[in-house]
Amino acid sequence: MAGGRSPSVVNRGFLLQRIKSCRHKCPTVDDIVDHLQSTYRDYRGLKKSPFTSIVQQTLDSQLKKNPKSTPSTSTPSKIKRQFQDSEDEDADCSTIEKKRYKRVDLGEQRLQNESPSSSTSSDSGNSGDGAVATSEDAIYGEKVEPAFDLMKSMLQTSYAESNKSKNEHLEKSVELEVAIENKIAEKIGVENEGNASKGILRKEGQGSHGGAETETGEGKEEGPRFKDLGGMKSVLEELKMEVIVPLYHPQLPMWLGVRPMAGILLHGPPGCGKTKLAHAIANETGVPFYKISAPEIVSGVSGASEENIRELFSKAYRTAPSIVFIDEIDAIASKRENLQREMERRIVTQLMTCMDGFHKLVDSTDASSKKDSSNDRPGYVLVIGATNRPDAVDPALRRPGRFDREIVLGVPDENARAEILSVLTSTLRLEGSFDLLKIARATPGFVGADLTALANKAGNLAMKRIIDQRKFELSTDFVDKEHIEDWWKQPWLPEEMGKLAITMTDFEEAIQMIQPSLRREGFSAIPSVKWEDVGGLEQLRAEFDRYVVRRIKYPDDYEGFGVDLETGFLLYGPPGCGKTLIAKAVANEAGANFIHIKGPELLNKYVGESELAVRTLFSRARTCSPCILFFDEVDALTTKRGKEGGWVVERLLNQLLIELDGAEQRRGVFVIGATNRPEVMDPAVLRPGRFGKLLYVPLPGPTERGLVLKALGRKKPIDISVDLLAVGQMEACENFSGADLSALMNEAAMAALEEKLTSVRNNMESASCTIKMTHFESGLTKISPSVSEKQKHFYEILSKSLKPA
Repeated sequence: MAGGRSPSVVNRGFLLQRIKSCRHKCPTVDDIVDHLQSTYRDYRGLKKSPFTSIVQQTLDSQLKKNPKSTPSTSTPSKIKRQFQDSEDEDADCSTIEKKRYKRVDLGEQRLQNESPSSSTSSDSGNSGDGAVATSEDAIYGEKVEPAFDLMKSMLQTSYAESNKSKNEHLEKSVELEVAIENKIAEKIGVENEGNASKGILRKEGQGSHGGAETETGEGKEEGPRFKDLGGMKSVLEELKMEVIVPLYHPQLPMWLGVRPMAGILLHGPPGCGKTKLAHAIANETGVPFYKISAPEIVSGVSGASEENIRELFSKAYRTAPSIVFIDEIDAIASKRENLQREMERRIVTQLMTCMDGFHKLVDSTDASSKKDSSNDRPGYVLVIGATNRPDAVDPALRRPGRFDREIVLGVPDENARAEILSVLTSTLRLEGSFDLLKIARATPGFVGADLTALANKAGNLAMKRIIDQRKFELSTDFVDKEHIEDWWKQPWLPEEMGKLAITMTDFEEAIQMIQPSLRREGFSAIPSVKWEDVGGLEQLRAEFDRYVVRRIKYPDDYEGFGVDLETGFLLYGPPGCGKTLIAKAVANEAGANFIHIKGPELLNKYVGESELAVRTLFSRARTCSPCILFFDEVDALTTKRGKEGGWVVERLLNQLLIELDGAEQRRGVFVIGATNRPEVMDPAVLRPGRFGKLLYVPLPGPTERGLVLKALGRKKPIDISVDLLAVGQMEACENFSGADLSALMNEAAMAALEEKLTSVRNNMESASCTIKMTHFESGLTKISPSVSEKQKHFYEILSKSLKPA
């Protein structure tokens, strides 16, 4: 060390911190210097003598700042003692005990051995002869008053006792937790088939460590059961066979040597009941239930997220049979190729590893789990995941052995909505003439959460109506105006309460206020167009009733006979003949979910986005089947391939053809297209299996024109003297399309309105508020057919060339 560098650049702040860290094991300055130079690389090249001086100066400056230091006799021994006295209160308990006993012995020894000779030696030590204190002086040479040492020892004793009590409390807490865990295992191990619902321990983990443990018994409110879930009969029966029985009777798969189901992936649109179903499974089986939201697993510390997953599964494994429920699992199990951070990939891998290792049956002969598992009761861990984005989940998790079964909870149909409403309204006070089927019919596209909001909104509207009525009655009864504002303080009599109920009107009004979740997911509102609004076209109505409406209303009958009919329909004909109107009437008649797509809106300037839009569209329709997809102006998406510039839509067309081919995957999804240019469409689209049912919508004949006018005039004040059938047969209406007849009706109504306003301005006798024959004749002079004879002839030839319907 003699040839070392100069210590002039030593950082005094860092040096002081390092001296404090080693003061317990280095009693002298020399020991401190040796420790610093052997531990820290930046001190190894320093000369020992100058570095010792710097350490000494640092200690001296610290003593000057400390008020307990002796001002004139600062020796290395006192420096050491000073640092010992200023020890932090939260130091290690064992270190405090050792120092306390050492100092008490030292004080007693000095009390016994104190003599004039020691005073003399002390005085000589304080003289200014330049003597240097040795390491022995640092320990034994200090003159300390006994009272001061005893006080120090008393304080340190109190600190030690305080830390000791804390440690004892911690040990008791650990023992209590172990006792609780053993109690859990004992409770779960008791298999009482007669009273399965009693003594059930439910663990709901709100964090990654299992969370609070609650015991549900007879005196506490229970969670949802299968009877509380409406519209899920087929799903519940499937779960009972494949999941509930093996989980409730784990000895059955063990006896047969069958591997139980490792996991279930519940997916569907938001609000369809995924989380509630998972809770119902746990409540029905009565096994420990570990619930956690996926984002709660993620931690900012490297490795902590994986540790959270391991600890969660470890707890579930110790109390097997048990259920682990991960809500919004797509947040931690997304496709690894799309993840940006390595930590996210590790989380997915850790989840897969845990699912591989914890689904096996736990037998009483398993020594590794015998001490923590149930009392000689076999079992396994069932993992339930819930998401509304199943395509975002890593494919490795969706393979058999992990999430063996995927259950789709789609949008409820009319019958399912009626069942859900029956469950929701079982606790409501309804009037006697309440019609649940009518409400279910009027709520297409509503999921369970929407129907719950509907019931709550109807109840609030009923309460508001009742309060408004009571306010009016009580306000009229008060003679003193000063007490009118106190109407709300009046008590409700029992006979008044008995007459109150929620009415059908409250529900019908609430339907208009609740926006269904599917509307936000891209679904369209069910059109209000009925077949009565479509004049004529009885043949087309019969075709759609046969192929679409009855198949949606009676699916079991069609499947029972093995009938596999066409699911793609193309309406073509001259413009304005009612093709779009027919599709809307079909959707209204069937009562199915409805998605209206304007052809060009799927086109996107970015490569691949148009195809993605088509895939998303059909995926959404499959999830919410039965569903009707209506492509208006479908020719914009299906032009013939191979033409110049056709590459813009060729990729989209190929994707559309693939989706239309999926007959089995498209079960319950009906596709209707409308166009007035079928000749420009690619022939591959028009083959059977895609748009295989071609339906020609011609111009209406004389009789059909009269029926169209009657349908248009249902909501208009037509004079009784007007014969709309005769108007439709007039020669002036020849080649009129449905759109032309609608324009004629509007012109006649406008003429009647102008006549009425003219008579009012001229103070003439009030004219009648009806549409007369003269008004129709006036309108005919302004309206001409939108389809020429040449176009009519073209469509007639085209309909013969295409495959007849």
